[in-house]
Amino acid sequence: MGIKTTTCIIITILFCFCGIFWADVCTAVSPRQQYYQAEDCYRELRNSAKKRKYRNNWLLCIEKFQEVYQLDPAGEWAAAGLYMSAELYRELSRYSGKQSDKSEALDLYERIVNRFPKSRYRPKAEKNIKSLSAGLSNRQSSSKSTSASNRSDAAGKAYYSAEACYRDLRSDSKKMKYRQNWLGCIDKFHDVYQLDPDGPWAAAGLYMKGKLYRELFKWTKSVDDLQATRDIFEQIIAEFPASRYKQKAAATINSLPDEKEVAKNAESKQKAADLDASRPSSDPNGRVTVESLRFWSNPNYTRVVIDADKETSFKHHLLKKDPSINKPQRLYVDLSGSRLGKDIPKVIPIDDDLLIDARAGQYSRDNVRVVVDIKSFESYKIFSLRDPFRIVIDVWGTGIAKASPGPAPLPEPENGKKLPHSALAKQLALGVSRIVIDPGHGGKDFGAPGYLKGVHEKHVTLQIAKRLAKKIREEIGCEVILTRTRDKYLTLEERTAFANTKNADLFISIHTNSHRDRRAYGIETFFLNLATDDESIRVAAFENSTSTKNISDLQTILTDLMQNAKINESSRLAAHTQASLVYHLKNNKWSYIKNKGVKQAPFYVLLGATMPSILVETSFISNPRECKRLVNPKYQDRLSEAIVIGIQQYIKETTPTAFFNNHS
Repeated sequence: MGIKTTTCIIITILFCFCGIFWADVCTAVSPRQQYYQAEDCYRELRNSAKKRKYRNNWLLCIEKFQEVYQLDPAGEWAAAGLYMSAELYRELSRYSGKQSDKSEALDLYERIVNRFPKSRYRPKAEKNIKSLSAGLSNRQSSSKSTSASNRSDAAGKAYYSAEACYRDLRSDSKKMKYRQNWLGCIDKFHDVYQLDPDGPWAAAGLYMKGKLYRELFKWTKSVDDLQATRDIFEQIIAEFPASRYKQKAAATINSLPDEKEVAKNAESKQKAADLDASRPSSDPNGRVTVESLRFWSNPNYTRVVIDADKETSFKHHLLKKDPSINKPQRLYVDLSGSRLGKDIPKVIPIDDDLLIDARAGQYSRDNVRVVVDIKSFESYKIFSLRDPFRIVIDVWGTGIAKASPGPAPLPEPENGKKLPHSALAKQLALGVSRIVIDPGHGGKDFGAPGYLKGVHEKHVTLQIAKRLAKKIREEIGCEVILTRTRDKYLTLEERTAFANTKNADLFISIHTNSHRDRRAYGIETFFLNLATDDESIRVAAFENSTSTKNISDLQTILTDLMQNAKINESSRLAAHTQASLVYHLKNNKWSYIKNKGVKQAPFYVLLGATMPSILVETSFISNPRECKRLVNPKYQDRLSEAIVIGIQQYIKETTPTAFFNNHS
């Protein structure tokens, strides 16, 4: 190839490169142009009363002004972009009535003062900081006073309801024999504390909760019940040092027996029982042992769980009511190759609006039959879970649709096309008043180990969940209930049943991710559906504490279990939450925020939930950088704030005027 030819090729390449470069330069938006575009957006917003009603229109213009700053943070237009962002947040707060909008404006004004001390916007920003700080302080004081009064009233009513439950329990010796009845009243006293953790009823609710656990221990002689008693009274001493219940709690702790002695005695009794048992602990014929029956209920939903020590096949059938022999409608489950455990109660009274009781019996030599006696029901589902094996019976009443967004036939508009489910939700103006937050793992289930020594998932999720609950109460005004408020073990099906029986409108399970490769990092949000990739199957298998093989078996029941409207609502909630997490962490100077996106997978903890439900993998606890962040209170705060904003955006998409009722 000649020199001339080579030179021509080089010149051509350079010309093309320069052409591309100048094309990029020509198409790039300058900070000045971006500012004028943002001004156009603001002008349209001010001129349209309809547009000003919707928060997303405000945020769109705010983002445009913030892009002015981002294009050239040290340039001459940067302070102007920040100032207008602050002005829009301040104006938005007049419509929304939200303190968080004023706080955003205040933060932006302060950034101008600190970052651009010589800018002409600094005096304006300082003036606005003074007026906003004073107004925000007064507003917070007034708002806190009103909301505190409401929470206190609700907690007082809950206390009297819990007292009635306890009174009813103490007056019925038959009821006192069953642990579930004690736990029902204990939960009611715990709700008193949950409703107003800093209020006048909180210590009283906790004290009665501890008292009931102590009485339950006298029946069960269980180390777990004794430990729960001690934990609750220690919590009273720590959280309410000025309360009159502190001395009572301290005195009770001093009177409690030693846990080690109780455990030692229980172990000795168990060994003696094993030696004296008429049947050996493991069946010589290889049969499965049905070990216990559990249930959770409210007027519109009941979950019954059959626990067995090994996996086995089963069949179920619904029997009609037979007045001739005075038999109610029954639903039975037959477990093949099984025997009844020695200590299992033969009858567990339920007596709610749906079921009378659950009965277990040795139907034949090799089959146990569990019968559920029915008062009334709308529908039911039966499925099994593994590791350990258990059979779950979910029964729904006619009122469940009122309790949470459920399936509904979509109205047919005149053009014959179906409306999307989000449009249906808007038409029905579905509200969110109660949210259940589930801190993953707990007790003997430590979850994933952290990169840092001594850090475990169960502690981190509880810390984040408590911060999230507080922010939801303050910023959205919803009632928030945690599935656990201490280091307590809960089964996965128990968590979902808790949300269902509390008639929650949303269910949010908090977790931390983990991987063998410590370089893995990022944030992802899941909703319940068939898994679409191997990574989602891996995460689901870990959170389910099962094998990846079992996930494929679980997926076969999902199509029948899940209702399309709920999946759609859950996916929208997951999308808003994930987007908010990534955006707000990146915009608050946290580097290396990786968006792993919204995923779907079959999680036991979400299975059977009757409300929109998501599982948030907040960050990788196995990653050195993200593990340090997960134990950082500031990072936990920002995570919680971002989830709150995601929930708000979901609510507003469902009910667009939800946050414009109290604007000034």
